[in-house]
Amino acid sequence: MHLIWENLIKNLILLWTGDFKGLDEGTGEYQLAKAIWEAIASRTSAAADTIPSAYGSRVPNIAKDRPNVSAEMWSFWTLYLGPVLLRRRFRSAKYYRHFLDLVRLLNICLQFEITDDEIETLRIGFIAWVQKYEEMYFQYNIERLPCCPLTIHGLLHIASGIKFTGPVWCYWAFPMERYCGSIQPGIRSRRFPWASMDRHVLETAQLTQIKTVYNVFEELSLTASRAEIPGSFSDPAYPSCVLLPPRSRATPSSPQMKTIATALSTRSGSSMRDVNNALKAAEVEEWGKVRRIDSEEGDMMRSCSLGTTAEDTQDATYVRYEMLVDKHARFKKRAPEFELQTFYGQLTHLYRVHFPEACALLNTEEPTTYILAAIRASVLDADDAQLRGLDIHFYSGTGGLDVIDITSVQALVGRVPDRGDGWAIIDRSGVLARAEWLGEDE
Repeated sequence: MHLIWENLIKNLILLWTGDFKGLDEGTGEYQLAKAIWEAIASRTSAAADTIPSAYGSRVPNIAKDRPNVSAEMWSFWTLYLGPVLLRRRFRSAKYYRHFLDLVRLLNICLQFEITDDEIETLRIGFIAWVQKYEEMYFQYNIERLPCCPLTIHGLLHIASGIKFTGPVWCYWAFPMERYCGSIQPGIRSRRFPWASMDRHVLETAQLTQIKTVYNVFEELSLTASRAEIPGSFSDPAYPSCVLLPPRSRATPSSPQMKTIATALSTRSGSSMRDVNNALKAAEVEEWGKVRRIDSEEGDMMRSCSLGTTAEDTQDATYVRYEMLVDKHARFKKRAPEFELQTFYGQLTHLYRVHFPEACALLNTEEPTTYILAAIRASVLDADDAQLRGLDIHFYSGTGGLDVIDITSVQALVGRVPDRGDGWAIIDRSGVLARAEWLGEDE
């Protein structure tokens, strides 16, 4: 895969900027004006501020700092930034569509699981992509043969490689380089480095087997476990998340309390009057951060209204969340039929609402805690048909405030500045991080 990020993508950019081995665009129309490419590079650098650090390293200005762009950065630019920043930039849209076809194929390659049908899609797709590449860039002109390096031909073997050896994450260069980095500290002898390395690998493997057989992963761990952050809060009713400081014990304003009451009324089925009466005995406090703990690398999301941020902080306030929406909401006489829909917006407040005793007004029989998220929804524009399937959505305005249970917040998302005042939302979580609605009985 390094040959894609460090060779194929770089060569495409050299072609688009007119710097590829002294070749002009021939009969094509794929070269971008210098001012356009500099604008794309500048927006690439600016997007680093609105993309969470969990998404990877900051991508610098790819026009000025190209030698410092790593394979990981080229990968991120290709899969997430390029589809947004190259939109409507080419004189002929066919070059943009051709690039998007490559992105779709690469997304399939990077999936955790790949079916036989998807492998066949890759095989046919890469054949079609290479043929189109030859038509648009090589142009069947022998003098333009440098446009067809070995890496173009290598694309035709990706599908068969996956068929025989599995998804690329099992064996591609990134995990291998990380593994090489992990064994480097094991070299303790300058005279016998190979023997030292062999012993380190052997003992690490033995230790792994002992951990597995006797289930003593934590006891024999050689790395420090993630310590609990002082001042954090977790609740058995919310096993998938933990609240993190800062925390404010000040009573929320009247408009905020109204949104909290509305959310609790919807959840409990109680009237607003009952909910407001119940809230008089509740402990309501606001938190600044929440971290999903469904994995060791769970997303940490920030509230935009509490706490301070450093000048170089990357925005971690935009999230994807799921809500059940009545399909027949416009027809009052029809029975409700709910479907799960996806929304995006900025996390504005995090509330912990605790009722220290049973509350008949809310139909609770024991002390109960609710963790609520207030999110300012982004009003999505009509999806660009060219970007369908890439989980990239555009918006230029904001809507109402949704106050929902924290379990409805699914993932952290990033934003890329679009032309004008618009934004593109990028989501790296994929299908494995999607909520599934099984119906009320489930």
